[in-house]
Amino acid sequence: MVNSKSIERPTMLLRIYSLVVLALDLLMLFIGIWFAIIVALFRTLRPPPLKSLQGEVALVIGAGRGVGREIALQLSQLNVTVACMDIDADMCEATTRRARQSGTASSYVCDVTNRDQVAEVVEKIRSDMGEITMLLHCCGVPSPRALIHDPPEIRQTMDVSVLSHFWLLDSVLPCMQRAGRGHIVALSSVAGLSGGATRGGRVPLSTAQFAVQGLAESLHTELRHTNSNILVTLIHVYPFIVGAEVAKDIRLRIPSYFGTMPAAEAAKQILDGVRRNYAEFSVPGYLLYLGHILRILPKKASFMLRDLLDTGVDFG
Repeated sequence: MVNSKSIERPTMLLRIYSLVVLALDLLMLFIGIWFAIIVALFRTLRPPPLKSLQGEVALVIGAGRGVGREIALQLSQLNVTVACMDIDADMCEATTRRARQSGTASSYVCDVTNRDQVAEVVEKIRSDMGEITMLLHCCGVPSPRALIHDPPEIRQTMDVSVLSHFWLLDSVLPCMQRAGRGHIVALSSVAGLSGGATRGGRVPLSTAQFAVQGLAESLHTELRHTNSNILVTLIHVYPFIVGAEVAKDIRLRIPSYFGTMPAAEAAKQILDGVRRNYAEFSVPGYLLYLGHILRILPKKASFMLRDLLDTGVDFG
């Protein structure tokens, strides 16, 4: 007959071993978390150096106007080969002409909601410029005009702001994999920081922006698990990046703190963050932390903070 004590002893040793392993794992996790926090704080005070973009081939979606146009122009000044893509042929060509004054650029007209058209145009860019190594999706971010006037229909909002990302990734990711490197940049409105809705029945606009955040985070996780050399940057953009001509239409409760920002300045901040390989940041930078605070606060407290920061759209 087997002695019960001889059976219990190995079982107890196994439990002790499991507890020791768990304790060591928790200790290493605790150390790793605090180390990451310390590094993040250090990088806040002393940002990493700007990487060179020379030799990159960048596809800028929505290059015909606004932030997309300024990003295309500034990329050309950084010796990047720029493919300007927009549905408006005249505005896209105008941006391309200005970009050619300081670098290499070409214009491509494309409806990014059409999967077949996206694949065809991306293949043409490959033939003209080589493998695409940077993708900057700048269309679909609500402008002040969209927030003030009637918003687009739900289907159009989702097609432009969300589904177009998938069609572009289907065609551009293989280019980056062949090149052995890549950088995917997605712009989202600050409305996507915590999933709240803008006012006046503009729920689809905020829903689409929050979906972009989920897409970027999921893509980042997938590429990290495959040890890919492709980076993903999610940028939350303050809604009031505008020129003086529409600034008068915007209601700002605290104008000295939440003012408007020219598109050129916003583009510079965006490219600085991209060149530092940030995984996520906002323009301006402090709004990222505001969004995180809104997530963890009780709903009533969150609504009170939103009312204080009322600017005609809901930040969270």
